[in-house]
Amino acid sequence: MTVRPIRTEEDYQSALKRATALFGHKSPKDRDELEVLQAVIERWERSRHPIEAPTPVQAIKFRMAQEGLSQRDLIPYLGSKSRVSEILNGQRQPTVDQIRALHQHLGIPVTSLIGSSKHEPAAGPSSTSIAAEGKLRRLGVMKTKENLAGFLSRSKASTPAIAMLRKTRTERTNAKTDMAALEAWCAAALARAEKIAIKKTRITDPEKAARQLAQLSLLPDWKGQLVAVLHRMGIILVILERLPGTFLDGAAMCRSDGVPVIALTLRHDRLDNFWFTLLHEFAHVVCHLSPNRQVILDDLDVASSEVIEAEADSFALNALIPPAIWKGINRESRTEEILGAAQKAGVHPAIAAGRWRFQHSDYRRFSKLIGRGEVKTAFIHS
Repeated sequence: MTVRPIRTEEDYQSALKRATALFGHKSPKDRDELEVLQAVIERWERSRHPIEAPTPVQAIKFRMAQEGLSQRDLIPYLGSKSRVSEILNGQRQPTVDQIRALHQHLGIPVTSLIGSSKHEPAAGPSSTSIAAEGKLRRLGVMKTKENLAGFLSRSKASTPAIAMLRKTRTERTNAKTDMAALEAWCAAALARAEKIAIKKTRITDPEKAARQLAQLSLLPDWKGQLVAVLHRMGIILVILERLPGTFLDGAAMCRSDGVPVIALTLRHDRLDNFWFTLLHEFAHVVCHLSPNRQVILDDLDVASSEVIEAEADSFALNALIPPAIWKGINRESRTEEILGAAQKAGVHPAIAAGRWRFQHSDYRRFSKLIGRGEVKTAFIHS
């Protein structure tokens, strides 16, 4: 195999002809020659026809096309719907925090996102921290004259999970998160959990237990039954509204004595979201919490490549509606088929409707079935 550098147009055409002749050959020698030829050809083409670096907008739209993402899918990384639109229309450059979020969660190269334009400075966390302090006082978990730093210091002294938070949290947290506010939310949730007397136990059949939880969704008094069943399983359920500067659906944590805690924010007040989040955090409790991982946080609007997140997603989906029941559901499925799948699975229709909407990225259909506004009514106003 002799491959020479390309110095002229004749050399280039000759290399192309040889590369074409080698396509499809299976011998190691021919494949090696083809690989070297391709590298030489690409180097020549780049020297003759340099490719301009993509603009930040082009880089974002390219990744959206690759992953099949809509503008709605970018909201967790860029902010509001209007901010996403401004950035994609070229009216505004991404901020440093937004660049970090797009790189971390969508894998877009930082150099492509920076471009040649001036970027807005990142906003400091002080405003969200102050707002979080006010909310914690209203919730009655922070002392009147205590600030956020003092509250966190007091919490970390009594709760090992909070001290480990920065080291053990998963990547499924929004990159715009104020870490102090996030730690404070965890501390407040665990403070509530500490007040609940419960017996430690071991769940021997997680899948069966998860199906039992899912089927509670059909009961008229599902909220009371859910808390009672979780307690019998040795798990505490805490409902705590998210703090300013945090973007959370839920968390799985260990109390100081090792008792597992599922904490939910109810930020999306829909039955479909509630039951999926609950079973997702239940999966973390039974499969992933350990002495070395005492807290797992989830913003389910954020995509994640972590194995434990994929496992928890799959566990929750199968617990709510087993694969054998869901396999007949497709994009063309009608309301009666969605209701039929829920009935066979023994779960609330909102669960089947929400799964279809998410799976097909169509949030217009079955909107009357998803139980909007029913979760906070059950927990906060009951």
